[in-house]
Amino acid sequence: MEFSIGLLVIAAVVLSSAVKILPEWERGVILRFGRSVGIRGPGLIILIPFVERIIKVDTRTIAMDVQPQDIITKDNVSMKVNAVVYFKVVAPEEAITKVEDFYFATSQLAQTTLRSVLGQYQLDEALSQRDKINHALQNILDKQTEPWGIKISMVELKHIDLPKEMQRAMAREAEAERERRAKVISADGELQRAQKLADASNTLASSPTALQLAYLQTLTEIAGDKSSTIVFPLPMDMIKPMMGLADKK
Repeated sequence: MEFSIGLLVIAAVVLSSAVKILPEWERGVILRFGRSVGIRGPGLIILIPFVERIIKVDTRTIAMDVQPQDIITKDNVSMKVNAVVYFKVVAPEEAITKVEDFYFATSQLAQTTLRSVLGQYQLDEALSQRDKINHALQNILDKQTEPWGIKISMVELKHIDLPKEMQRAMAREAEAERERRAKVISADGELQRAQKLADASNTLASSPTALQLAYLQTLTEIAGDKSSTIVFPLPMDMIKPMMGLADKK
């Protein structure tokens, strides 16, 4: 009786070690006496007990957070930058046999590459050219991790943390730039106004009729305010005939 129970226990252990079921997103690297003999999965996998063992590899896209790194830019500005790296295992056998821990290795490589690449840019470039920096990081990481069976699909800078002194200096610079733009816009407006007045003056000077019409229009606008007393001179060409009649008498 006890012997039968022991056999059942041994059989259950052997069966559990020999039969594996992998989901759709996993692959199994099969090691036979320590040597890699290929990839299996997904689905049902039968192993040779005590001869073969399986190492499971997740082939889904992994979002890896890169810890904040101390960066010194090309113009000697100190800042902290973190990023996120999206990658997936495309060759499970290489990811297991070519590197000890592909996740840790990719993380360390991302940190050093982030410091190296951002150190080649000035502060203004690092803030304004994020897409260019992301693309450069992706290309470098993808090339370095290719022998490990890793595909880097995207790299994104998450946050750039500047020192307080630099933040205040940038705020003052931005305020000064806004004031400069406001003064330039105001000066442009005055210039356009002066040009329009000069054009109107030239037009009125070249046309006496237009000048008289403008004069009458001004009088009409002033007359609209009934509380005002209007005193206006008559044109000399209207007064001269009357003065001639007075002299004849």
